[in-house]
Amino acid sequence: MTAGSPKHSKAAAKPAADSTQSAAELEALLAQAGLARQPAPETTDAEPVADELSADDGEGDDDELADDAPAAPSVVEAELAAGPVRCGVIAIVGKPNVGKSTLLNALVGQKISITSRKAQTTRHRITGIRTLGQTQFIFVDTPGFQTRHATALNKSLNKTVMGAVGDVDLVLFVVEAGSFTLADAKVLSLLKPGVPALLVANKLDRVHRRAEIAPWLRDMQGRHDFTEFVPMSAKSRGDVERLFGICAKYLPEQAWWYGEDELTDRSEKFLASETVREKLFRFTGDELPYTSTVVIDKFDEEKSKSKTHSRFLRIAATIVVERDGHKAMVIGEKGERLKRIGTEARQELEKILGCKVFLELWVKVRSGWADDEARVRSFGYE
Repeated sequence: MTAGSPKHSKAAAKPAADSTQSAAELEALLAQAGLARQPAPETTDAEPVADELSADDGEGDDDELADDAPAAPSVVEAELAAGPVRCGVIAIVGKPNVGKSTLLNALVGQKISITSRKAQTTRHRITGIRTLGQTQFIFVDTPGFQTRHATALNKSLNKTVMGAVGDVDLVLFVVEAGSFTLADAKVLSLLKPGVPALLVANKLDRVHRRAEIAPWLRDMQGRHDFTEFVPMSAKSRGDVERLFGICAKYLPEQAWWYGEDELTDRSEKFLASETVREKLFRFTGDELPYTSTVVIDKFDEEKSKSKTHSRFLRIAATIVVERDGHKAMVIGEKGERLKRIGTEARQELEKILGCKVFLELWVKVRSGWADDEARVRSFGYE
C-alpha cells in the first residue's frame, strides 16, 4: 500500500505547537527521576545531528488517529535530511490496550492498524512504514501478549509477539504511564538481551498528578536496562515527532527497504478484513466474545464509471462467530446492527483506499474455531 493516491499522499507539514512545553516537561520528569538522557549510538558522520536530536528529545487505546498527529514532522525531518541514509525495524510491544495501535497509526500518519477498547483487537503483525528525510522507519505493531485462555488463537497471537521482538533494531515497550502490572511484566520478560529498548510511557495526558511519575520511572529503571525513557501521549503531535528523533539514533546506516511513499506491506484485502472486524468490535462492545473473526470471500476490482474515482471494489466478507446466539447478536433486530457495521466499514474503506466500495456481509457459525489449530491457520493466523 503506497501513498500514491490522494488519500495516501503526504500532507503538508504542520508546526509542532506543543513541542516546547512537552519537551521541557519531559526533561523535568527525567531529571526528577534521576534518569540522564542516554548518549546516541556511535555514528560516522552524523554525530552532530544525533546530539542535536538528543538535546531536543521530548518527553490507545481505542482512539482514532488524532487530528494533531504528525502528517509530516517538520523539525525532525529537517534534521534527518542532513544525516546519513538509515533504515531499521522497530517493534512496538506491550500488553493489550496500552495504545500500541494508536501509536503506530500516529507514527505512520494514517490509520493502518485497527483500534477498539476490546482486548485482542490487534491479531496480526502489522508493518507501518514512514520515511522522513534520509531515514526510513519500519514499525511493527504486535498483538497484546495473552496471559489468559490457552486457546489455539491465543497461542498464535503470542507466537507473533515473540517472533517480533527478536530480529529488530529497536523495541518500543509501551505501558500506561504510572502503571505496571503482571501482564506488563510478562511482555517485558520477552525482550531480548542486546536489543535496545525504549520505555514508552504512553497516555501521559491521563496522568493528573505528574509528581507521581518520577518515582514510577525510577522503579521502572530497576526492572530492565532500558536505553531511554519516553513519557508521552500518542495523541500529541510534538511527543510523536520527538519519538522519531529518538528512534532514528538506533537505526543502522543502510539502504531503504521500501519506496519513499509506501505506508504498509499489508494488502488492501487484509485492510478490508481488519476494518470490518474493528466495526464489529465497536458496535457489539463486550457483548460479543473475542472469538470472532472476519474472512474475505471476494475482493474484485473493477473500472469505475465515476469521474471522481478510477476504480470500484466489490468486497464480500463473512463474520465468523462460535454460537447461534452470537450470530443473532451481530445481526441485531431486523438486521440493523449488521447493516450499521457494514455501512461504517464501507465508509472507512472508501477513505482509506480512495475509491468506491460495495461491501456485502454475511454471518456464519463455526463452533470451537478459536481452539482448532487448523481452522485458526485457515483464517489467516500464523
